[in-house]
Amino acid sequence: MHILLTRPLDDSKELILRFSSLGHKVSHLPVIKIEPIKYDEPDYSQFKGVIFTSSNAIKNLNLTKVDKKIECYCVGSATEKVAKLNGFQNIISAEGNVNNLKELILQNFDSKNGSLLYVSGEVVSSRLDKDLISEGYSLKRLINYTVSSTLEIKEEFRAELKKSIPDIIYVYSENSAKSLFNLIKKYDLLDSWMDTNLMCMGEKSSSILNEIKWKKIFLFNPGEEEFLLYKI
Repeated sequence: MHILLTRPLDDSKELILRFSSLGHKVSHLPVIKIEPIKYDEPDYSQFKGVIFTSSNAIKNLNLTKVDKKIECYCVGSATEKVAKLNGFQNIISAEGNVNNLKELILQNFDSKNGSLLYVSGEVVSSRLDKDLISEGYSLKRLINYTVSSTLEIKEEFRAELKKSIPDIIYVYSENSAKSLFNLIKKYDLLDSWMDTNLMCMGEKSSSILNEIKWKKIFLFNPGEEEFLLYKI
């Protein structure tokens, strides 16, 4: 099969190698760019827990002063993996769903124990911080990166894409879905995907791309990418 991955390269390397080793053709079109944002360094000692809703939040945080034994709440397995690689030892992970993450925090972190630090990108698709504050938690949100859309597809890549439209596309966020949709419109590719299966992480992402005619649309959580190959 021909598989198109749309995340930035750092987040796609393992899947590119894995799918290639299984004999699939893999193309890579990063539809978003992650850019760090300067932020005021907080006093990390005042927090008893830290929340990450993406691996980019960890990658763009100065971790030298963070106690790696702090309670660390991650949205899913991909974020958990990056947290482990950076030395966090006390990790509680949801299954790629912010609502599940909120429930885990409510169940495992007593608001009387102290404050939470929520590290995220500039644009988030949930009200996690507001929901936790409404539940009586003391929480500070630290924004340390932003997402920009890819505006161009190189002519050579476009020509190759038109020759071999992918059998599967993986899309991981609303930002990615919006960027992909705009690129497809820009290059007049709206009617090219009737034999392509769209794999989306979440209903909000898939709804953005519903205007395009796909073979099928599947929803998935991070870590299920290979499993989905056997469902189509």
